[in-house]
Amino acid sequence: MSFRPGLFSSATVLITGATSGIGAATARLFAELGAEVHAIGFGADGPGAPRGPRISVYEQDVTEETGIAAILARLTRLDVLVNCAGLSRDRAEYRPNSWDHVLAVNLTAAMRTASAARQLLAVRGGSIVNLASMYTYFGAADRPAYGASKGGIAALTRALAVEYAPEGIRVNAVAPGWIDTPLSAGLRADPVARQAVLDRIPAGYWGASEQIADVIAFLATPSAAYITGVTLPVDGGYSSM
Repeated sequence: MSFRPGLFSSATVLITGATSGIGAATARLFAELGAEVHAIGFGADGPGAPRGPRISVYEQDVTEETGIAAILARLTRLDVLVNCAGLSRDRAEYRPNSWDHVLAVNLTAAMRTASAARQLLAVRGGSIVNLASMYTYFGAADRPAYGASKGGIAALTRALAVEYAPEGIRVNAVAPGWIDTPLSAGLRADPVARQAVLDRIPAGYWGASEQIADVIAFLATPSAAYITGVTLPVDGGYSSM
């Protein structure tokens, strides 16, 4: 760990999509750095969900506004919001119902959660970090809604950065590349596809959830005080090829 111990010891952090993968790694990191963490997602009792004395886990669908509002109503302060909830339905996304559902989870829920958290975040000039993707930057025939939602996250991040700046709230996004998470499990199980991905990553390996969590945490620190409206690729150089 490269952060100062106790860096977030007085902070409260809310993370959506926090019961597995990048979201869970981010929850664990903030808790290790002293924050009170509220982790939202499906599978709250599952093996991938974060655990610890400073972590509260909620079984909650991010598309249900009343549920998110109820969780926020329990908080007396909020310093960091991480919108990490996301899913892909691959080629099924060409069907209207799948398209609508992916957009609702990946993009609309991020907007609504940010809006619901705005008042709390403004009290101390908080930070929002959204999860974009390498698909923010290029097309993929097999996941149109996922790509559209992640392109939308980058645009939403810029819009909210401008809108929220007068209240001292910074809004940034992280765009992960090929990361070893449950979302990529199917691809990693295919040795040919896995190797094709690996061959194009200049860094030479698939990333880890903890590496994305590190960048999310950095964007929430005072060291990033002059950074807002940015979508930062964290992909081992994949998007450079």
